[in-house]
Amino acid sequence: MAFHIEGCILGTAVGDAIGLPFEGLSRPRAGRLFRGEIEHHFLPGRGMISDDTEHTCMAAQALVESAGEPAAFTKALARRMKLWLLACPAGIGFATLRSLLKLSFGAPPERSGVFSAGNGPAMRSAIIGVCYGDDDERLKALVRASTRLTHTDPKAFHGALIVAVAAYVASRSAAPASDVFARRARQVLSGDGADEMARLTDAVVASCGRGESTLAFAESLGLRTGVSGYMYHTVPVALHAWL
Repeated sequence: MAFHIEGCILGTAVGDAIGLPFEGLSRPRAGRLFRGEIEHHFLPGRGMISDDTEHTCMAAQALVESAGEPAAFTKALARRMKLWLLACPAGIGFATLRSLLKLSFGAPPERSGVFSAGNGPAMRSAIIGVCYGDDDERLKALVRASTRLTHTDPKAFHGALIVAVAAYVASRSAAPASDVFARRARQVLSGDGADEMARLTDAVVASCGRGESTLAFAESLGLRTGVSGYMYHTVPVALHAWL
């Protein structure tokens, strides 16, 4: 388990540092700015992590402190995120900013979230999946607590949950099969009003089965110029790239 947790955190940091320079760029603009092999770009030979990695680390610390008890996890994560906001983090999402301001001015964690389906909750849910992906109810409770701290749109929860499932499946196999992921995803999403996320997950698996490129899949979702920060755009494309 410790190896899987370390791999999740380090993998998040490496992917984050490589991908950060592309954030907010359209595909044509990214192609003009960054040619050749994908590599770190911020400083010569170096990258820089963003809030994606920071939120993963805060979630991991909150899981340790709470021993996975949802109410204690919520309080531990909320406290860390309030302190994180004091550092004036660059690139913070608008929904997350509004939520943490509410939290800082006394709103309880259960009511600090705002109605948004941005992808913020997905960036901190992988570590929850690695730790508790074998316990459906605990997994859902922890992902829901992490999500509602900042985002209340059910789509935000469903997207974060499926990322947690993917991380769990990845932690159990060096090369996870699409059908294994699909079965686990359907099991976890069942009965949670997540029909659209389930449909998108099935579309990801079917596309991979046909051997389509991730670019072709993104275009099939209408994302010809680039992938937005909307949960139901970001997560399916990320899942496709992974599989």
